[in-house]
Amino acid sequence: MFDSVVLGVDPGVASVGLAVVAKRRPRMSVVWSETVRTDATVAEAERLRRISQAVRGAIAAHRPAALALERVMWGQNRTSALSVARATGVIMLAAAEAGIPVDEYAPLEVKMATTGIGNADKGQVRTALMRVLRVDGVPAQTDAADAVAVALCHLQQSALRRAARGAGAR
Repeated sequence: MFDSVVLGVDPGVASVGLAVVAKRRPRMSVVWSETVRTDATVAEAERLRRISQAVRGAIAAHRPAALALERVMWGQNRTSALSVARATGVIMLAAAEAGIPVDEYAPLEVKMATTGIGNADKGQVRTALMRVLRVDGVPAQTDAADAVAVALCHLQQSALRRAARGAGAR
């Protein structure tokens, strides 16, 4: 069936955007959002523990049907991408331990789902969420707003992805 409550995650190590989005006809609304920040002076293992703890807390408090995660893209800064990949791993583990399915979406997919423009900037994504898609409660903080966009992308595409997986299994 369709997911109606999704935890969207914009992964990172310095900051992680989290947002719980509910699909309630005729609109989608932000139930809760937060930006988790970790201090660069703290050991990476501790930063990852804090991220995992925040995701586990969001799952326990809001009981989402799925977790939608923006996929790590390997660009110029491989060291940064590796840290984000580690954060993504602890986020996925927290979801798996809670029995929640995880779907990943490329940044291009998220931007296309929210703005229709693959190279949209963070401001355009937030504006589209509020004005075009009329999502209630979009947070001002950009990482949390990006997490809303990831959740919205999942709400739009999850049924199609499941159908495609089912067709491929035949």
